[in-house]
Amino acid sequence: MLAGVSTDWYIRLEKGHISGVSEDVLDAVARALQLSDVEREHLFNLSRAAKPTRTPRSRTKTPIPASLQRVMDSMTSAAAFVRNGRLDIVAANQLARALYAPVFDEPAHRGNIARFDFLDPRAADYYPNYDGALSIAVALLRTEAGRAPHDKDLTELIGELATRSEAFRTRWGAHDVRAHRGGIKQFNHPIVGHLELAYDSMELVTAPGLVLTAYTAEPATASADALSLLASWAATDTAAAVSIPEPADTDSTNASD
Repeated sequence: MLAGVSTDWYIRLEKGHISGVSEDVLDAVARALQLSDVEREHLFNLSRAAKPTRTPRSRTKTPIPASLQRVMDSMTSAAAFVRNGRLDIVAANQLARALYAPVFDEPAHRGNIARFDFLDPRAADYYPNYDGALSIAVALLRTEAGRAPHDKDLTELIGELATRSEAFRTRWGAHDVRAHRGGIKQFNHPIVGHLELAYDSMELVTAPGLVLTAYTAEPATASADALSLLASWAATDTAAAVSIPEPADTDSTNASD
């Protein structure tokens, strides 16, 4: 009644018969269900994805501008990195490589945060709020799946995680979606210990599909001291200079989106 659609029509929507539904109807349903902006966007993405199926394919590569790498490298007191929607870290400064060293030091993870989160036993110690970290990772992947339903690499990643991780399968079935724009995140780093860092994320206008994230610490805190120590360690210890693997692609928008 709130959405102004019939019961039969709404049941069809709940069953996934969403192809061809007008934006006005979807908007009315979103208001009636009090969906957040992220959930509303996901609903519209699902509607677009319900159109005639296309063969999944890898998304075209977007090169990381040299100027962007210079910008990140100049952020010596912030851990800055660029990721795509599949949570592949495709570029990073020295401090970010040190912060995410456990992600990079295992070649099988291929620089992918979700693989580390669900397939590496060290992740349970690395994240003080381990359960929350897993839920966020799945929600981000679910959001990307709605945005890029024909991304072959994303489909393969989801299949790999679903096959190998019960924790992933359980959370994937919840259909949660989320944006990751800013907040506080805690780490238990193997070198410097506890870190409580603020993060700010922004989509790159010049490279659609890529997100720049920077972690900083509140000045004059234990976390600021630990982050500074980590920066010093990264600058002097060659063990911290872990190379970023070449990803399958850097997740640019293509016509299938």
